[in-house]
Amino acid sequence: MILTIDVGNTNIVLGAYEKDKMIAYWRMTTRAYRSSDELGMFIYDLLKHNGVDINDMEQVVIASVVPDIMYSLEHGIRKYLKINPLIVGPGVKTGINIRVDNPKELGADRIVNAVAAMYLYGGPAIIIDFGTATTFDVISEDGEYIGGVIAPGINISAEALWQRAAKLPKVEIQKPKRVVGKNTIDSIQSGLVYGYVGQVDYIVRRIKKEIKAPNARVIATGGLAKVIAPESKTIEEVNGFLTLQGLKIIYEKNK
Repeated sequence: MILTIDVGNTNIVLGAYEKDKMIAYWRMTTRAYRSSDELGMFIYDLLKHNGVDINDMEQVVIASVVPDIMYSLEHGIRKYLKINPLIVGPGVKTGINIRVDNPKELGADRIVNAVAAMYLYGGPAIIIDFGTATTFDVISEDGEYIGGVIAPGINISAEALWQRAAKLPKVEIQKPKRVVGKNTIDSIQSGLVYGYVGQVDYIVRRIKKEIKAPNARVIATGGLAKVIAPESKTIEEVNGFLTLQGLKIIYEKNK
């Protein structure tokens, strides 16, 4: 059994795998200044609550874009699970050649998503991750990571609108009944949802043209993928566990 952990700026997502099957998953808020005891005990209790025997745990695999939390997370896992975790970074085998100017700048989650997409769907592929930022990652036919796009995430845009415009309320991000809103809330929701649908489809079309790969597979992941994907003309697959699956694949490559 292995435990996969995706540490994002907004949430930490955990998934426990028994062989090739995910038997449980959890989501917790990312707080950079939790102690190692808080994190370790919390993870220990999650596993115990779901009937997972920590003595059966072979490894913990982590991808993180939040450096401030890693000291506490690593030490908490060592103390409570008695495991030295595998952290995705330099020296870890991924099977992906990274063809960008500075590979060290690339977030671990994006590398992991690329590994999962190549393994599950093949290349060429475009992975769209609707997280704190909306990222587009591009994989060649030969399985090389050749670059990407970073845009403000939907929640960031919604919060900026609410904070900077005094009369505009904070709204839930969901698809309104029509594009033309009849009230302020519907109008904001329309701008957020359909605005990002337009952004996604335009960027995907431009990427396909630029890399000369009109048949590149387009996979979406992240919390809001299910909101945007049904309206998109370019997204072909939604996989909410793409990062966790990628972590499991990386574990297999590094056994």
